[in-house]
Parts: sequence; C-alpha cells; structure tokens
Amino acid sequence: MGINCLRVVPKIPPSAKHKIIISHSFSHSLLFTKRSSRATHAAAASSSMSYEKELAAAKKAASLAALLCQKVQKALLQSDVHSKSDKSPVTVADYGSQALVSLVLERELPSESFSLVAEEDSGDLRGNSGQETLQRIRTLVNDTLANNEYSSVSNLTTDDVLRAIDNGKSEGGSRGQHWVLDPIDGTKGFLRGDQYAIALALLDEGKVVLGVLACPNLTLTSISGENQQSSQDKVGCLFFATVGTGTYMQPLDGSSLQKVHVSATENPEEASFFESFEAAHSLHDLSSTIAKKLGVKAPPVRIDSQAKYGALSRGDGAIYLRFPHKGYREKIWDHAAGCIVVTEAGGVVADAAGNPLDFSKGKYLDLETGIIVTNQKLMPLLLKAVKESLEERASSL
Repeated sequence: MGINCLRVVPKIPPSAKHKIIISHSFSHSLLFTKRSSRATHAAAASSSMSYEKELAAAKKAASLAALLCQKVQKALLQSDVHSKSDKSPVTVADYGSQALVSLVLERELPSESFSLVAEEDSGDLRGNSGQETLQRIRTLVNDTLANNEYSSVSNLTTDDVLRAIDNGKSEGGSRGQHWVLDPIDGTKGFLRGDQYAIALALLDEGKVVLGVLACPNLTLTSISGENQQSSQDKVGCLFFATVGTGTYMQPLDGSSLQKVHVSATENPEEASFFESFEAAHSLHDLSSTIAKKLGVKAPPVRIDSQAKYGALSRGDGAIYLRFPHKGYREKIWDHAAGCIVVTEAGGVVADAAGNPLDFSKGKYLDLETGIIVTNQKLMPLLLKAVKESLEERASSL
C-alpha cells in the first residue's frame, strides 16, 4: 500500500489553546509503531526532489482562482447556480476556477506533461441551456487573467474555456505526476457566503507531494470557539506544503509568511472540535458520541470544506472526524491538499482502520468507514473512542 500522507515529526511544543475538529468523516489512528518508519522513508524519498517550481505555479493558480471566486460570491445571482445531472449545486465560479487553474498550471509549467484530476467537466455547458453560463465563465476567466499579469492570454474563446475545464478528465493513478483539484470545495458554503476552499495538490508516483489550500473567507486569526470571528478580522488564507518542508500560511495577498504546526494538546477535555456544517455530509450523531467518550466539553464549531484542514494545521483544533453516510465514496480531490497540509504541520491523517490514505488508486479513496485527523498524542485515545462508538452503533442497528 502506498503511504501517501504520513510523516513522523519531532515533538511539537504545546501551544496556548488547543481544540478538536470533527467534520463529515472519521478514521482510526495509524498504528504508527511499524508503519511510521515506512512512511518516513517514503517521505524522505519524495523530499529528495525539489517541487519549488510546481509550488510557485500552484500558489499562483489557486490565488487567482480565489480572486475569481470572491468576485462571484460578492455578486451572487440566482442564475449563477447551474444544476448538474446529480443535482448538486455548481456555480459559475466552480467552472471558472477549474478553467483558470488549468490554464495557469499549463502556462507556468509548459515543459511538463500535464495531467489534472478534477471535479468538473464541461458536459452541462455544451448544450443550449448552458450557453449563457459558459459566456459568463469566459468573461470571468478573461477578466481575472487580464487583471493579473496574464493580459497576453486574456482573450480566450468559449472553446478555450471548455478545453481547459476538460483538462481535468485524468484518472490519476500510481504512475507519473497528476495534479488534483477541487475548484470549489464546499460549494454549499460558497453559496451561503460561508467557508469554501480552492484545493490543489500534486501526486508523484501515487504520493501527495505538494498541497495548496486557498481559503478566501477564513480569518488569519483562530476560528476556535473562544475566538469567534468579528467583522474586523482580516480574511483570506493561503496554506501550502511540500513533502519534507513543513506547512506555511500567509494572507492571499502574499504577505507575512509564517510556518504553522498542529495543536500539541494531550487532554481532549481541554479541546473544542469542528465538524461539517452540513449534516448531509457527515454523521453528526456519531461525531457527538465520540466527542462524549473523549470527554470533550466544548460545543462543535461547524464550517464547510477543507478549510478545516487548514485551521487544524495551525492549531485551531486538534481533531477532525469525517464519517460520510453509507454508500458514499470519498474522492481524492476532497482530501489530497488538506492531507499534506496537515501532515507537514505534524499531524496524522488515516482511515477508520488506522491506514494512511492511499491516493494512488484513481479518483476514489478506498477507505475503512471514514477519516480521522489529529495529532500523534491524541490518536490512541481517539482510536479507542472511534472503535467503541462504531461497535455500539453497529450493535444497535
């Protein structure tokens, strides 16, 4: 099994306040003792390569996509929502973000073979009913390019935009390099004016080696329970990591870079937790049961998207649990960028059986029940609570 997102890190000094993030899914802790050495070797092999050029391109692409998304969110119109065949809401910004990231990566990395695994395709835009939406996407993409150093390529046709969107049809896999993109992770949060993220990662031989999370509505200060967001807080965070180099955060404007670390709390009673805003995305009752077994006293903080991974990487919380409803299959673009952002900050990401997430099998993650994210100190307690809660739930059915 490929070990994709696990890194053994030095002991992190405790920070002032520590919390827990519980969201739409869940996991078991890695039984690190035997597996961590293999993970360390995997990380060391990948870190021997430099991804500076790819990181620079990814940061630029995600930041520009965030600007496009911010513009749409500020003037959200009913016609911005386009119903896909699966009835999930897709916005002009969703398609525009994917087109923009695809175009920027190709332009910034022209000498490299280009493979992109992404959420959207242009099928719904090619019919008569999609023409108005397509024209709006084209205008948004061209305007964003023209205003941000890409004026020479800011006269794209609708065919150019459709091609850029459909660059995301790659299946990924264990060979070569593949970019992985969720153009707007947290579409429902975006539509409500709440949290969302542009999540971009790079796979190299099936391993996540680079990740960028652009979170336009996330404050630069903690979003923990005791630090509720105010209208004066500056918003817009960019988290990024490459294998073996740690995780960093900076404002979307590119200033004041800082290295971040996960919470080092050992006592879950002192922690607060986050969970998914949407109950349809995760089993809130199961998360609540686990929190009670851990002795967590604070109520959950509910937010959308992989912004939770970013918040956890800087110590806003200590645990993030995701338990999707039965029958749901996790996609790699929902976790790839967040996974490396957390692991490079000293955290651990695993499925409910304690296995590291394997991004080498194509578009989907083969998981045991759910996903769990925490620090190494809390993992044994959390695994125990997860196991007991799952067994109780199974026996009651």
